[in-house]
Amino acid sequence: MSVNAPVKLTIKDYKSELHNDWCAGCGDFGILTSIQMALAQLQLDPDKVAVFSGIGCSGKTPHYINAYGFHTLHGRVLTVATGARLANTKQTVLALGGDGDGYGIGAGYFVGAGRRNVDFAYLVHNNNVYGLTKGQASPTLAKGKKTKSMPEQSIQDGINPVAMAIASGYTFIARAYALEPKYTAGIIARAIEHRGAALVDVLQTCPTYNDLYTKEWYEGADLPEKRSRLYKLEDQGFDGKVKDPTDKQEIIAKKSAAVARSYEDEPIPIGVYYEIDLPTYEDEVFRRIPDLKETPLVEQNAFERDVNPLLEAMR
Repeated sequence: MSVNAPVKLTIKDYKSELHNDWCAGCGDFGILTSIQMALAQLQLDPDKVAVFSGIGCSGKTPHYINAYGFHTLHGRVLTVATGARLANTKQTVLALGGDGDGYGIGAGYFVGAGRRNVDFAYLVHNNNVYGLTKGQASPTLAKGKKTKSMPEQSIQDGINPVAMAIASGYTFIARAYALEPKYTAGIIARAIEHRGAALVDVLQTCPTYNDLYTKEWYEGADLPEKRSRLYKLEDQGFDGKVKDPTDKQEIIAKKSAAVARSYEDEPIPIGVYYEIDLPTYEDEVFRRIPDLKETPLVEQNAFERDVNPLLEAMR
């Protein structure tokens, strides 16, 4: 009897048939391709993947991926993704958002998601502007910078997403560049495989509104030596992975090194800043409700549960 070999999924299997209407040259295209490449690299069944997004240009991303897609509220993508992950722990969950969505209105939820260490990856499209609403400064634009759509220079300091993620408790923290999709796909694949809350801050271009951080700027076309303004952490021997999660001194040293690197400017480091293996929020849920480990909430019949003990406990 012959046995059919498993079908190898390709990037085409993760592309939807919807028309893509992003601006030409937008970094979102590179991020979308990177996600599809990462899913193909991991050979994940599209039916077992759920992609959530917030509001903004990046919010359209789930429309273009052949998987379950959910377009949520401004700044609230992490709360919805958390609920989905806890309801169905057999599903691979990806959360997406822009720098305004995630680091501005969603900043409180950003901290909460890291603190819980729920097992999903959060990818942030970081282009320094609110691209959908005509290019106002986002929380990541540095003080004194002025893009072509701003009447005046930014009067606030830009936040540091990597440092904020370290302080919030994310257990995998990386930075990538949208116009290097192959490299970014590898980072995203590692984030998906990581057990715990993973952040990938993706530097991207906005050719419509951000005339400061362009493709040419990142590539260093204006520099005499014509060198890239980016470098890969691993090329300098940097390793952000904590070998012993019980060693507080090692944890402090790795966190300090990651924060120090995240403040480097020109060249900007990309790659994995920090990684540690710690118990997830799901582990604690399974400890308290053991049957959820084998049978996710979405597969259980809530009407068969006896809620009287819970009601009695709340008296």
